[in-house]
Amino acid sequence: MNLKVVLDTNIFISGIHWNGPSYKILQAWFEDRCEFICSTEILEEIVKTLKEFKVPLSKEEINWWENLILEKSTIVNPSEKIDIVKDQDDNKFIEAAIEGKASYIISQDKHLLVIKEYRGIKIVTPEDYLKLTSNN
Repeated sequence: MNLKVVLDTNIFISGIHWNGPSYKILQAWFEDRCEFICSTEILEEIVKTLKEFKVPLSKEEINWWENLILEKSTIVNPSEKIDIVKDQDDNKFIEAAIEGKASYIISQDKHLLVIKEYRGIKIVTPEDYLKLTSNN
């Protein structure tokens, strides 16, 4: 069984634009080595960020990523509202992880990473996730 993960928006931005740990995580998801748990709220943030990011993508590329996420991820509709992250906007990642029963939230955001773990969901950097799962 594949690990269920929630990917922060910054994983998509880094993984699409640079060839590093975030790219490897997107590759693992693309190759079905992990299951991406996503909510409509997260998808909207990813699309908005891709549109506004300083390294522009074409409308077609953004649509391709949006469609890929819709097709290849498990979309959840969180029923529980959480208020634990200092940056309130980041609570949606924990809400999606709870609803989708994810094992990990992968992020480069210090407001999320400082929590480390919530209800058994580990919040880790891309580098740490790759180290933790390298035996898979």
